[in-house]
Amino acid sequence: MTGKRIFLVRLGCPKNQVDGELMLGRARASGHEIVEDPEAADVLVVNTCAFIEAAREESIDTILELARLKAAREGRRLVVTGCMAERYGAELTGAIPEIDAMVGTGALDQFPRALEAEGGAIFRGAGHYLPAAWMDRIVTETDGSAYLKVSEGCDHECSFCVIPSFRGRHESRSIEDVAAEAEHLVDSGIVELNLIAQDLSAFGRDQGLKEGLAELLWRLGRVRGLARVRCFYLYPSTLSDAALDAIHEVDNVVPYIDMPLQHSDSEILRRMRRHKDTGQVHRILERIRARVPGAAIRSSFIVGFPGETEAAFERLCAFVEEVRFQRIAVFAYSAEKGSGAFSLPHPVDPQTAQDRRDRLLAVQEPISAAYLSEQVGQRRRVLVCGLNSEEDHYYGRTDLQAPEIDGVTFLGGDCRQLQGRLVEAEITGSDGMDLFADLCPGSIDQAAQRH
Repeated sequence: MTGKRIFLVRLGCPKNQVDGELMLGRARASGHEIVEDPEAADVLVVNTCAFIEAAREESIDTILELARLKAAREGRRLVVTGCMAERYGAELTGAIPEIDAMVGTGALDQFPRALEAEGGAIFRGAGHYLPAAWMDRIVTETDGSAYLKVSEGCDHECSFCVIPSFRGRHESRSIEDVAAEAEHLVDSGIVELNLIAQDLSAFGRDQGLKEGLAELLWRLGRVRGLARVRCFYLYPSTLSDAALDAIHEVDNVVPYIDMPLQHSDSEILRRMRRHKDTGQVHRILERIRARVPGAAIRSSFIVGFPGETEAAFERLCAFVEEVRFQRIAVFAYSAEKGSGAFSLPHPVDPQTAQDRRDRLLAVQEPISAAYLSEQVGQRRRVLVCGLNSEEDHYYGRTDLQAPEIDGVTFLGGDCRQLQGRLVEAEITGSDGMDLFADLCPGSIDQAAQRH
């Protein structure tokens, strides 16, 4: 096989990012070169997302953009991977004949073959592809942080979601395999790991582990040089007290709870096939705050779900105002064919759903701003990430700022030699979205010593 230059565009969630990094690792191991300039590439790859309509539209637009780039040079190839390839395979190649091959989420190991395939070849597997520590992977981040996928698939039947239909049932890696990859990543310079899964708090249950996540966190607490572990995609009904205790007690696990609740109104929750009622949601949050004092809680919500009345939405707004999450994400409902909610009665007008999204975010905005203001004057460890887009300020993230979703901390001082390192900084201000901080005296020397 002749070595080719590969350019990949990653769309969608961090789980998709890990899939892309695994494919790039396999390509490099097969003798190919990874490039960052699409003009220099022999093969253009789009790793797609198909979660909701907006994600599919972005994926299609990106495929068409790269198809035009493909046409500009004879012999260049276009490969589509990820959720759209798994879910829409033949339909997509029929609509866009410029696609040379497609690789579904369960066939990542076939990626090198797809680079040579022709005629819209489709490679599919068993829904998902579970990573392992021995697999080649190219971490695309350069700031000392990486995502670590610990399980795949989902056993829940949320009525708005179709992911289990093409990602498959929940399957966990072993604790020692996850720990081995963590140790390898730390050896390569990573100091922060973000654990991801479709349902992180169910980790290990398919293997008979009652407290798999708790055991995993305690094991990662023994990985030398791993400064931070952050948990994503905790599911309310599978989040145990033992896992919460581990988040609080393991030294390198940060008190950060990412737990999508989706709604608070009892009737909407029933229609979504989520929690039993509003009271159950409150009890979950009470458990978290009792067992993880000072936890930063981030959640996500869907508005405009079928049957959501104005009164139900107002109850959601009141709930968000009362609970005071540190951050939230809000999505307007997207009707997905094949989901349990697709044919539910009493649909909400799309514009009404968008308006409700804006209104709920407006409720949250001063709450998040107040939370940031409370940090002014504190000393925090900041992971230095690099220069901002204008290249006039270095920025980083505190332990309670997750990558891409929670804002950043802009740093005063000389950080040229500190990218990917943790430094001590004093928070000096905020603008409601981000923090501002100055390096503490001696923080550069301390960072050098730790690395």
